[in-house]
Amino acid sequence: MHIKKLSNFLTESRNLHLEHVEDSVFESGKEIREALRFLASLRNMLTGNETSGMNLTVKWDGAPAIFCGTNPENGKFFVGTKSVFNKDPKINYTAADIRKNHGGGLAEKLEVALKYLKKLNIKTVLQGDMMFTSGDLTKKKIDGGKYLTFVPNTITYAVAENSMLGRKIAKAKIGIIFHTEYKGDTFETMKASFAPSLRLAKSADVWYDDATFKDHSGTVSMSGGESSKFDKEFEMAKKSFLKHKTFYDKLDPELRKLGKIYVNSKVRVGTQDASVSEFVDFVNRRHQAEIQKAVKPATQERKQEVLNKLMDKMNKNKAEFGALFALFGHLINLKNLILPTLNSIKGNMKTFVKTPSGFKVTAPEGYVSVDRMTNKAFKIVDRLEFSKNNFTVAKDWIK
Repeated sequence: MHIKKLSNFLTESRNLHLEHVEDSVFESGKEIREALRFLASLRNMLTGNETSGMNLTVKWDGAPAIFCGTNPENGKFFVGTKSVFNKDPKINYTAADIRKNHGGGLAEKLEVALKYLKKLNIKTVLQGDMMFTSGDLTKKKIDGGKYLTFVPNTITYAVAENSMLGRKIAKAKIGIIFHTEYKGDTFETMKASFAPSLRLAKSADVWYDDATFKDHSGTVSMSGGESSKFDKEFEMAKKSFLKHKTFYDKLDPELRKLGKIYVNSKVRVGTQDASVSEFVDFVNRRHQAEIQKAVKPATQERKQEVLNKLMDKMNKNKAEFGALFALFGHLINLKNLILPTLNSIKGNMKTFVKTPSGFKVTAPEGYVSVDRMTNKAFKIVDRLEFSKNNFTVAKDWIK
């Protein structure tokens, strides 16, 4: 069946999750080397020393994620969410499919997507973030200006009501940012590519854009002082990596997984400070909870053996784990030296966070750096400002 083939393809080639650049420390040495190369390339790009090799895209804070386009095997247009990757995939060709597969506000959003995105005559499969449907648009006064606003997730997007962009958005029934394209004759042979060049039909009912970073002023660049700080930090990161690179290739898969869970738990409480002793305690507590849940003594014993082996590995490699978390800190520092320059761009779409005292100006959610040759990508995000909100803000469309 076509649906089963779609599921098989998307399981292997989907773009569901990109790694934060600093989380590469929980991957192989090759991944860390790539992360360092990405950061160096961004630094060079922002100082005018590199003109090719990297694409930079903006992370829009849209929701839900939308997959749409033409099934190459039956020629039918479909829409869906990340649930197209379920074991029993939910792929929608008709409004009846949507009502069967989804409910509530999500179903309403998908019906709008099905009706209007079809007008773009999408020949491939595109992945994007829904920014609004017409009922989400609100007129507001912010700092004395008249804006058309929408809040797809956490960030409030605002565009001047009487601008050309504002008038386009006001007429649209749906707004979406496309960031990934899938091409191929069959779903099994399709390949995903970031930052696609969109050649779609025009429709006043649909406001769409790609996610490519656009410096309309042409003046965004790192200062000499910033680039000097970056270079010093980069040398420390590189030396740390080279000294312990074999350790990263041998890191236990369970500890890789738990490392990411641990740093995400830190973000939830507003910090990215990480230490070996805290991580050891985190692993121990998490596995002890699993042991206590087990009913059968044999299961408890097996789980305890797993924990004992993990604890032994961590105790025998304390210096290496110390270097890992030090490198994690270096990558965060490098990222934070780049973000202010990227955030300094002034575009025709403003971003705010709503607070009890009004709207507070904020930067975009983050950026994605893409290697044009390998199609490899990393997220560059101020996690303390944005990812924490994504962990805690309720989203009524995920049903």
